[in-house]
Order: sequence, then structure tokens, then C-alpha cells
Amino acid sequence: MKEDKNFFIVDKSVLPEIFLKVMEVKNLLESKKEKTVQDAVSHVGISRSAFYKYRDAVHPLYENTRGKTVTIAMNLDDTPGLLSAVLNSVATEGANILTINQTIPINGIANVTLTIETNEMKGDFSRLMTQVENIHGVQSIKIIGRE
Repeated sequence: MKEDKNFFIVDKSVLPEIFLKVMEVKNLLESKKEKTVQDAVSHVGISRSAFYKYRDAVHPLYENTRGKTVTIAMNLDDTPGLLSAVLNSVATEGANILTINQTIPINGIANVTLTIETNEMKGDFSRLMTQVENIHGVQSIKIIGRE
């Protein structure tokens, strides 16, 4: 019988330290700053068994977004050209925009929902999120779905 998995988005500030250290080990290995699991866990200060116990259960939110459909919700100032700047950032990173939904601005803020396909992205998804978040007039941005 296959076990159902439940996933949660949890702020890293409330996670037990072991999960953060497992992510640090994974980052050291992926970036090739450490060559072996033993070297990486020694550097971080956890046991190999702890790393192996949690390594398949702890992932950053942006990992494994390539080839996925991601839905993003944003609150944007009602400024001419702002949505165009956001869409240009998405296009520049090579993501394919599938849908765009925008509300009528209320009190100078419009809610925009984008669904994008990440197959052809040049960089990683976190870079795209940071670029969009740093556009003047983007009040908030969050991922609301991923498949």
C-alpha cells in the first residue's frame, strides 16, 4: 500500500536546526564546495545518519520547479507599465506565461495571478522570484500553486 504524502510550507525560522543543517549539507554537495557526504556533514556538524534520515524529506521551496507549472499571486501598484515589467522579467528568464488574471485596482493596488511553465527557464526559479520582487511597485509576491 502506497503511503500518502502531505507537504507543508513552513517558515525556516521555526524549523528544528537539523533540517537547516541537512539543507546546508545538500547545498555544499551541490555547489561542489565539499566532495563527499562525510566531508560535508563534518563541516556542518551533524552525523551522516541524520543527513541520510532527512535528506529526501527536506527541500527548498524552489527546488524541483523546472518542468513544472507554477502559479504566482502578486499585489501590484496601479502604475502604467508595471505589469509589463513583470511579464518582461518572466519572459527574459525563459518561462512561458500560460495565464494572466488581473483584478480591477482597488485603493491603488491590483491583484495579478500568473501561471507559468518553467520548462525552458534559463536560471533557477528563485532568481525569477527575486527579480520580480525587486521591481518597484511590486508590493507582494507568493507562490500559490505548483504541479
